[in-house]
Amino acid sequence: MLDKMQLFGKHNDPQPQQRPGAPIARKPGEPVISPPRPEPVPAATAAKAEAKPDTLQGSRLIVGPDIKLKGAEISDCGTLVVEGRVEAVLDSQAIQIAEQGAFSGRVVIDVAEIHGRFEGDLLARKKLVVHSTGQVTGKIRYGKIVIEEGGEVSGDVRSLASEQAAPAVRPR
Repeated sequence: MLDKMQLFGKHNDPQPQQRPGAPIARKPGEPVISPPRPEPVPAATAAKAEAKPDTLQGSRLIVGPDIKLKGAEISDCGTLVVEGRVEAVLDSQAIQIAEQGAFSGRVVIDVAEIHGRFEGDLLARKKLVVHSTGQVTGKIRYGKIVIEEGGEVSGDVRSLASEQAAPAVRPR
């Protein structure tokens, strides 16, 4: 049978449980023992531990293998990791498409890292990295681009610098 006292958190403990942040109850004459304080970490050391190069902080959405996400509009996402298939509009900080992953749609991003397939409009404001297994097709704009041997990029591909420097062509 169930013990009602255990079920409702009432025990016959000689020491009552304390709430976090509540003052500690002591018997008269009992010495005061302070818990050890953590040593302060210099701000520079803490910043190095938190910020690694080429990694972004913030929220992370992972679309796992065998998952299909269609018709979504994704925003305010630190990093989108695509291991399955995604058809969406994305405005975020980073996208990582795994080797078996595929993305089709429109993306405005800071950093794109492609191991799988991308098809659509891609604006990588800072950097586009196409790995040896990556395939990128469509209207591609980038700040900087890195293409490993074996990586494929096709379509309307231009750097943002050349896009901004080109004079606007008006139809007659």
